Amino acid sequence: MKICIVGPAHPFRGGLASIMETMARTFMRQGHEVWIETFTVQYPRLLFPGKSQTVATPAPDDLSIRRRVNTVWPLNWLRVGRRIARRRPDMVLMKYWTPFMAPCFGTIARMVARNGHTRTICQIDNVEPHERHFFDHPLNRYFLRSADGFVYMSEQVHRELREYTDAPALFSPHPLFEQFGAPLPREEACAALGLDPQLRYALFFGLIRDYKGLDMLLDAWALLRRREAVAGRKLVVAGEFYASRDKYMEQIRRNGLGDEVILHDGFIPDVQVGAFFSASDLLVLPYRSATQSGVTQIAYRFDLPMVVTDVGGLPEIVPDGRVGFVVKPDTVSIADAIERIWQPELLAHFRASIQSEKKRFSWEEMCARIMEVYRLTQSGECH
Repeated sequence: MKICIVGPAHPFRGGLASIMETMARTFMRQGHEVWIETFTVQYPRLLFPGKSQTVATPAPDDLSIRRRVNTVWPLNWLRVGRRIARRRPDMVLMKYWTPFMAPCFGTIARMVARNGHTRTICQIDNVEPHERHFFDHPLNRYFLRSADGFVYMSEQVHRELREYTDAPALFSPHPLFEQFGAPLPREEACAALGLDPQLRYALFFGLIRDYKGLDMLLDAWALLRRREAVAGRKLVVAGEFYASRDKYMEQIRRNGLGDEVILHDGFIPDVQVGAFFSASDLLVLPYRSATQSGVTQIAYRFDLPMVVTDVGGLPEIVPDGRVGFVVKPDTVSIADAIERIWQPELLAHFRASIQSEKKRFSWEEMCARIMEVYRLTQSGECH
C-alpha cells in the first residue's frame, strides 16, 4: 500500500512526532511505501506556550519527511490536499489531538477524498480538549466528519467520538515508546541528573498544565511531610511549564517544600528521559482529567510502578493493584497511595507484574488496528 502520514514529525519535538515516525517505520517494515507530510508552521508563536517547537538534531535518514503543511494558511491546505490526492495513496493517516488542527486537517481530508480512492484514517488522542472553548464543537465536527475511520486509545474518547460520527472506530492502547533507550543502572542515572543515590525519588514527568494536578501532588507531599513519611525521599518534577510557573513556585514556598522538590524546569530531550525514569522508584500522575497519557507508556518501558488518578482512560492502562494504584483525584488519596506504594516488597511486585502487562502495548498491534479500520471503510461496516 501507499500510505501518507499527515502530522507532527521531525524537526518538531515531543511524543506526537515520535509516535508518527514510529508508525511510519512499522508500516515500512511491513513492506508499505510511506511518506510523512509535516508542518512548516505547527502553532503560531503567539499561541504556543512553550519555549521551542522544534529540535536541532539531524532529520532521521530512514524516513521521507516533507515540510509542507501550514496550519494557519487556508490556501496551503488546498494545495497540500490536491498534491496528496494526485499521488493517490491508499491511506492518509492523520494524528488528531486538538481542535486547533481541525480546519487544516479537515480541509486536506476533503480535498484528498475527491480522488475517489484514498481513505483518511485518524489515530485520535482526544476529542474534547482538556481546556474547553466555545468553538471546540464546530471545529471537531468539521474534522471528525471528514475522516473515514478512527483508532482510539480510551473508551472516553470513543464515547465522545460517537457524538460526532458513526464512522468505523476500533480500540488500540497507546504503544510503548522506543526512542528513550534501555533502563540505566540507578547509580548511573542519578549521576547523570546530579541526584544523590542514597535518597529515593518519586517522579512527576511531562508538560506542566493545570489539568495534570501538580498542585494536588505538592499538597499531598506536604501532607506526607507532616506525617513524617518522606524522610530520605524527594519529589522530582521534570517538564516544561505550559501554565503559570509562579503559582507553583509559591505553593512550594508556602508548603515549605524547597528542600523536598527537585525541579527540572524545561523540555526534557529524549536522551535524558531514561535517566529520570531509571533513577525513580515510582511515577505519579495526579491528573484531574485525562483521556490517556503517553507518560504511562514511558513508565512501562522502564518498569516503573505508578500512582494515577481515576480519570479518563488511565485505569484502563494502569490496572489497580497490579502495576500500581488508581486513586481518587484528591490530595489525601494521592498521599495515601504514595505512602502505601513506597514499600520495597510492593514496588518489586509491581515491577514484576509490569513485565507481563506491557506486552499488550505494541506498535504492530496499533498498525494492525489501523489497517483493520481501513478495510472496514472499504467494506462499509461500522463498529
